[in-house]
Amino acid sequence: MPQLHPGRFSKWMWPICIALALGGGAAEAQHRPRRVVSLNLCTDEMLLAFADREQIASLTHLIRDPSISIMVEQSQGIPVNDGRAETILFNGPDLVMVGTYGQHYQAALLKAQGLEVLTLGAWTSLKDGQDQIRTMARALGHPERGEALISEIEAALQRTKNIVPGKPSILVYDRGGWVSSAGSPLNELLVHMGFELHHGSLGLPYGGVARLESIITSPPDYLLVDEDARTTVDNGTALFSHPALVNAVPFARRLVVPSKLTICGGPSTPAAIEALAAEVRAKVR
Repeated sequence: MPQLHPGRFSKWMWPICIALALGGGAAEAQHRPRRVVSLNLCTDEMLLAFADREQIASLTHLIRDPSISIMVEQSQGIPVNDGRAETILFNGPDLVMVGTYGQHYQAALLKAQGLEVLTLGAWTSLKDGQDQIRTMARALGHPERGEALISEIEAALQRTKNIVPGKPSILVYDRGGWVSSAGSPLNELLVHMGFELHHGSLGLPYGGVARLESIITSPPDYLLVDEDARTTVDNGTALFSHPALVNAVPFARRLVVPSKLTICGGPSTPAAIEALAAEVRAKVR
């Protein structure tokens, strides 16, 4: 079963890297597995986007959770699995898609039994993500669908190039004070739009936990947060309403993007780009 990383905005850091090559050239494009099982939310979404419905044997239960899934409606009528490798074995798939976060056991067991396993890990960049989309669509036998999604992403990127005036600083600030790496695809997108990353001022080029005191002492011009930051729902979100942080970076200078658009790279990426651009146009002056 897929596990969510402590930082909601770091989700673009996990999906969707193809770690196993499936053939090559025209033969790869023509290969269409008939029973595909997904054990990861992000592979659920990619599978729904690229595969024929009859190719999908089962998805994870997470695809039905509207707080984290963008494809609840599209998943209706498709069986869900319990995430256990033993169960998957008896379902007779010809391709299984797993994540790298907490699914090593399942992948190893399935491979040992002779099943073809596609292991998906972190996007290292937006370009890398597009290359991986292309590879996955080919693995499912529908390369044209991958190209269509890549075209959507490219068009969204073209529409949002340098839309931010004046190069203000920004920090992607997640629950519990988590800060993603400056090299993450989401931060790459912010630079693409015209922001300057605030990581250097905090001494966190590779990400980590930013102490509230550090942000108050050296605040960015803007924070990028998810929708949970609007209210205190647990200890991890309580810091967002701390009076000192509100004074340092008021709510008017906090860009908010739904976390379910950034949990996974892939079908949600064009919408994530447009949602962030809408926040920029509404709040950045």
